[in-house]
Parts: sequence; structure tokens; C-alpha cells
Amino acid sequence: MNVKWMSTQTQPRRRSSVGCCWWARGTSPSLPPCARQQAAAPRSLPPASSRRRRPGSRARLGGTSSACWRECTRCLFLPGAEVYFQVDCTQLKECVALSGRQFDRVVFNFPHCGRKAGVRKNRTLLTKFFLSCAGVLSEDGEVHIALCNGQGGTPADQPMREWHNSWQVVAMAAEAGFILSEICPFDCAKYHSYRSTGYRSQDKTFHVEGALNHIFTRSLPFTSVQAVAVQETLGKHRVCFQIPEELSEYMNRGFLGRRSHHPVNLINERLLKELSSLVPVQRIERELPLLFHSSKGLPDWLCDLSNIYWIRPSEVGLRGSEEASAEELNSSVQPETQPVTSGEAVSNSTGTEEGVKKGYGLRSSLMVHAHEVLQQKGFRVETFYTISGPVFRKIPVSRDNLPAFHETLLICGFDPERRPDYIRVLQRSLEKVIPPRLDSSERLLTFQKLSDAPVLHGISVKQKGERQVGWIAVIPPGRFHPGLHVCAVTLNLDLLAMLVFGVQDWRMLWSSDPRFLDQFCQTELRPLQSFSLHPPLYQHDVSFWVDPLSFDELGFHSLVRQATAGAVIDVRLVDSFQYPHMPQASRCYRLSYQACDRALSSRKAQELQLRLREQIQQRLQVTLR
Repeated sequence: MNVKWMSTQTQPRRRSSVGCCWWARGTSPSLPPCARQQAAAPRSLPPASSRRRRPGSRARLGGTSSACWRECTRCLFLPGAEVYFQVDCTQLKECVALSGRQFDRVVFNFPHCGRKAGVRKNRTLLTKFFLSCAGVLSEDGEVHIALCNGQGGTPADQPMREWHNSWQVVAMAAEAGFILSEICPFDCAKYHSYRSTGYRSQDKTFHVEGALNHIFTRSLPFTSVQAVAVQETLGKHRVCFQIPEELSEYMNRGFLGRRSHHPVNLINERLLKELSSLVPVQRIERELPLLFHSSKGLPDWLCDLSNIYWIRPSEVGLRGSEEASAEELNSSVQPETQPVTSGEAVSNSTGTEEGVKKGYGLRSSLMVHAHEVLQQKGFRVETFYTISGPVFRKIPVSRDNLPAFHETLLICGFDPERRPDYIRVLQRSLEKVIPPRLDSSERLLTFQKLSDAPVLHGISVKQKGERQVGWIAVIPPGRFHPGLHVCAVTLNLDLLAMLVFGVQDWRMLWSSDPRFLDQFCQTELRPLQSFSLHPPLYQHDVSFWVDPLSFDELGFHSLVRQATAGAVIDVRLVDSFQYPHMPQASRCYRLSYQACDRALSSRKAQELQLRLREQIQQRLQVTLR
């Protein structure tokens, strides 16, 4: 590896943005002891005679009364380093000596504006420095900043300062598109004859006990939501429609492909392997449609129809024949279905009867394919048939839910006279997939009975709280199959992957950053090492007047996801009131902005909030307050 380093330095008794910088090319990040000392002691700089060099001038070995500086400079020259003075760290790209160069590391140890500067001035210094680094850093480069204990404002500081009294280093880096990827202690004992100086721009030492080195890397930019058009085949019908915009980032990701090493696929493959060692398992390889028609019917115990994304097809036709109108085809499928022709998702589908009349919807469970599986040719009794794929549910914005997730359906038919203990079989398979808790002897998996008709058990995992990851149902003959009992199991692969790999934020499973997938190329299941530490959290309120009888709250949550590109992690109703003489009601929601894998600055959060306010007024027909 050919690593190019650049270290920016601050000067005592002068503004810290102007100082000395050196860069070196080597085979590893390690440097000679004196060179490491130079990088670790930014305030041990040459006297005034050396500091009066012209900006960007190259250092010469000599011409200074400081023996320590001459030794450090000599050690820097030995591996091929170049040393320059009067380089402004907030305008690195403007330095002639650095023009056109790309660096793998930019190191800035203990930056400070000088004298008794407040936290705001030092935040401004950090922001300008990060913006300057963006112009000279390679695509995979790193920015290293060492700060005294408490200055960074992260939980790694012990004790941690209040947010408003810290330098907010992660938020300042986000202004330039950087995320905090690693924090490690700054151990001055590793550097020979290290001495810190420059306290309040004086020749006095400052405390470096508990100091931390913050390592920043570039993040992917925020991208606007793109419309996705899909064509599906349902029986003899070809249906063209547009995916709701808040779901576009979840489409066509291919996480469950046979060669995929995505966590949800690793969990799915391991689960099926363990299950196949106990009972016969048959995969259904063909791709099944994301769309279903309400005429097929959905069990009321399976899902709430108000949580389904009902779709208005933009075009409906017959396979291999002349194109037919949506009205003709819908009337042939279900007489009471209303004609649908626009390409937008249906809103206000809050009632069961109204939802059924919508016609087409995105599958909220793979159980919509149960009839097709049980009626296929060659169906074998007491064999589990398995389907895996994404499903979609219209739900509020929260930390614990996403509108899309991966699901596995296991379905088996058996003779009514036999009663196989499939709950025990499934439990044994899941226990081999999910690692046990080392600090408790409590059972990890629990099966809680939810209903008797059909016999329905919820499957929950007790790990950092209890979360339901699926259910298992035993359905009597006549409902899905005329002569067989049906055992159906659905499992949320996303939740299982989060539990196994220690993923804290559900959105991380959908990250496009290659640093996420690269951690799962190994066959061994290892916990996720986060590459975005301590992302900042911003909260903004939005309030408006609504008609309580017609306001679609789930539609509001869907609009929040779309307008903010998924940057909002939680939406809470904090206030609601209505005057007795007014038909309208006021609602105030608090939105929490936090990105899991991208740099989200305060300025970007405000920009997203303004965009959301505009779209709320345009699309929801409400009056902003």
C-alpha cells in the first residue's frame, strides 16, 4: 500500500489555521519516532525566525535555533517527507505546493483558534478545515483529528460534555460530507520525548490525558427519490404501475440472490439448512409478483388491510392479446371494483370494505401466494415449501419499523389425523441460527398463542427486549386446502439479521455503502462493525391545521419518508387541540433527523425540513402554522 500522509500544524501565539504542514509517502502509516513525534506534537513548532517563511515555502534542514525541531525535520526528510510553512489549513487546496495532489491521510492534532477562543470559533475552524480537506483527500482517504477529552462531544468522551458546550466534531465534519468511522485513544507515551505546548497561545502545556483521535471518512451523498415503474403478471393479466415514491429505494436490490452475501440472505440460507436437516424442504425458485388482487382475499387475522399499499395501475392488459382497459379487466375479475387508471398509489384506504374495492395492492405478506403453492403440480404432503422476498406495509415512521422488509414463508400440508410438532422443529432450527445470550439462562425463543381459530402462535426473540419476528399457524382443512391441515410460518429476516449481526439501526440493512456489505464476505457470522459512529440528531417541529375526519395520518408519514429521503428516524405527535367553534384541528409533530450511514449536517436537516413543509402544503391540502 502506498500511503500519502499530510499533517497540518498549529502555531503558538498565532491563528491556528496558518501553520506548518508536511507530507510523506511510505509503505505503511507508521513513521520514524521523531516523525511520529512531529505529527503528535503540533504545538512544538519552530521559533519566529522559521515561522516568517513565505506561504508554502519549503523547509531547509537548518536555519533554526531549535535542536528538537532540526531533529524532527531531519527524521521527516529521511523517509522522503516534504515540509512547508505558512499553509492555511482552511484553504489547503489553494496552497501551490499541494496543488493537484491527493492524500490518503490528513492529520490535524489538537486544533485551536488560539488564546481564549470559545467553542463556536473552534467549531467554525473545524468546519472550514473539513471543507478544505475535501479538496485534497483521496476518495478512500481519512481525516485524523486529535482532541482533548470532552471537546469532541461524543459518548466516547469521559465525562461527556453537554452538546452545546462541545465542539460537536461529528456535526462539523458532516458539513463537508464526512462521517466518524473510528475513535481511538491518543497515547502520548508512544511518542518519544513528547511535549504539548500552546495553552492559550502561550508556551504552556495543556492536558492530553484522555485525549481521543477521531478518524473520519467520506460518506455517500443524499440522493433524491426516483420514481420506479413496474410491470407484473397476474394470471392472464399484465399490470403496469408505479411504486409509491417512499418505497423506491427498496426495489430491485437483489439481497436474496443465490450469490448474495447480504445478511438477510446469510440468515435465510442458514435457517433453511438447519430446517432441512430435520424435515424435507423444497425451495420455490421462480419469482412471484409483488402485486396481488383483492378478489383473492386475505385472512383478517393475517394483516390489517389499512396497512396495505393499494395501487392504481397505469396500464392493464391481457397477455398475448390486444390491450384492454382497466375498467374491463377489473370488472372481469371483480364486478364491484371501481375503474382505476392513474399511476399513483391509493390514499385514504383506511377501511376494510374500501380497501377491498381498491383492487390491486402490494403484498404485505407472502401468504398471498399460499393458494398458488398448495395447488401447484407435484405438491407433496409433509414437505415444507419455502418462498422468500420483500413485503411492504404502510406504517408510521419509527425506529423499530420500516415500510419494507424481507420475509420467508414456510408452508406445509399434512394429514388431519397426524399432528407433527412443527413448533418444536422450528424452534430447534432458530436456536441454531440465533446466538444464545451468555448472561442469562432464560429461553431465547418464545411461542405465544394468539388465537384458536386458526391456531396461531407469535414467535418472539428475547434479546435486548422482546421482539416478534414471525408467527406459526395451523389452519384446518377447507380454508387453504380441501383435505389437509396447513402449517404456515412467516419469519421477518430483517429482524433476525439485526439480532444475529448486532445491527442497531434497521435502515443499515438497506445501505448502499460498500463498507456495509464488505463485512459479510466471510463465511463466519460476525457482528457488524459500524462505519458511522455517533451520528448527530436534529429535531424539528411541524404544525398545521387539518380536518380531523379526512386527515390521513399514514399518508403524512409516507410523505415524511419521501420528502426527507429516509433521514427521519422518528415522528411523534406532541400536541393536538381544537377550538369548539372551529371544524379544523391543530396537530404538531416532532421529527427526529438522524442518518445511519451518511453525513447529515444541521444545514441539510433544515433543507429537508423546508422541502417537507412545501410538500405537506401541496399534497396533503393542509394549512401550515
